Amino acid sequence: MERTTCLVVGGGPAGMVLGLLLARGGVEVTVLEKHADFLRDFRGDTVHASTLTLMDELGLGPAFAQVPHQDIDRMEALLDGNATATIADLRKLPGPNKRIAMVPQWDFLDLLADAGKLEPTFTLRMNTEVTAITKSGNRVTGVKYRDRVDGHEGEIAADLVVAADGRSSILRDAVNLPVYSFGAPMDVWWFRLPRNEDDPVKGGGGRFSAGSAMVLIPRGEYFQCAFLIRKGTDQKLRAEGVEKFRERVVTLVPWLADRVDHIKSLDEAKLLDVKLDRLRRWHVDGLLCIGDAAHAMSPVGGVGINLAVQDAVAAARLLAKPLRQGTVSPAALAKVRRRRLFPTVVIQTLQRVIHRLFLGRKLNSTETVSNPGMPLPLRLAQRFPVLQVVPAYVIAIGPRPEHAPEFARRAPQTIARS
Repeated sequence: MERTTCLVVGGGPAGMVLGLLLARGGVEVTVLEKHADFLRDFRGDTVHASTLTLMDELGLGPAFAQVPHQDIDRMEALLDGNATATIADLRKLPGPNKRIAMVPQWDFLDLLADAGKLEPTFTLRMNTEVTAITKSGNRVTGVKYRDRVDGHEGEIAADLVVAADGRSSILRDAVNLPVYSFGAPMDVWWFRLPRNEDDPVKGGGGRFSAGSAMVLIPRGEYFQCAFLIRKGTDQKLRAEGVEKFRERVVTLVPWLADRVDHIKSLDEAKLLDVKLDRLRRWHVDGLLCIGDAAHAMSPVGGVGINLAVQDAVAAARLLAKPLRQGTVSPAALAKVRRRRLFPTVVIQTLQRVIHRLFLGRKLNSTETVSNPGMPLPLRLAQRFPVLQVVPAYVIAIGPRPEHAPEFARRAPQTIARS
């Protein structure tokens, strides 16, 4: 039977950051990713200010700068008549990173993989799909897997298995951890439209009107568009056809009329089934959940990656020594949840409030958004711009930012890309 000290299941941001940090801490760690590469569309692409600071602390700032990306330094609401109102001004943030970087997630993950390969105790195995856990009594002792290339099946034993395999985690389901489910009033269609340099939106912009909502995220030559729909209406809206969808987009953002015909089919609109939940307990003996496997986030604020990465940093700091010493206990795993519960609850509570008091109402209303009709917090933020730093801090840095442990820090370096 194969064996490693820490087995991380899932090669997303949480899993890759945890694997890199543990390896830098001298822990033998293996990361399993079921796909052949990281190249998948419409995954979370936001790298927040606190994650950028982490990259600097890990010595990966110069390497990250070489990855194609776009910087966003403000978030805006799109109003009538091509006007905008600033929701969050990241230029007012403390510290050197006053921005959110929009980077294709596959490039970010490739960078972390290349950094991991420099560590002798780091192993990344692609095309390796976990099919079940293995147990001894009540303790999780490893996983069963299947190689998706040749069909080979095997087992890997580990002192600790970390579920970083997302909100549909099979490991989380396998150990039947209890969960709080909060529901959501919307789902999201992701799609792309061309972007022009003279478009009104300079940062990320959102528009809420006539029972629909859309967020535009600048991505070089195109906008990554999030079209919000009422929960459970995906099939109904698809049945209306692509022409009706184009009309909805133009009604929301009229200046997109000159390019909306780039939407050739509703197959281009990829559905995100929005979930908002949180495990009551993040571990059992021998297994820990982090990131979306521990707490599925709403896309509001794009904070999912940020929280997942910070979970990984906290887990590495708290567990590296016990893993090296072979003393990982349930009490040690519980410390990770205690450390990360506060920021998780704060962000999810804010998302639930936005769902209930704003998005849920707007998606069921016929009102349009204009200056006189702006919500009070937005009106105050325009009158007193200093208030714009509050949502900027909550979104881009978070209630409890985590910093790289000393054992993982390196001098600035470039990384040879494979």
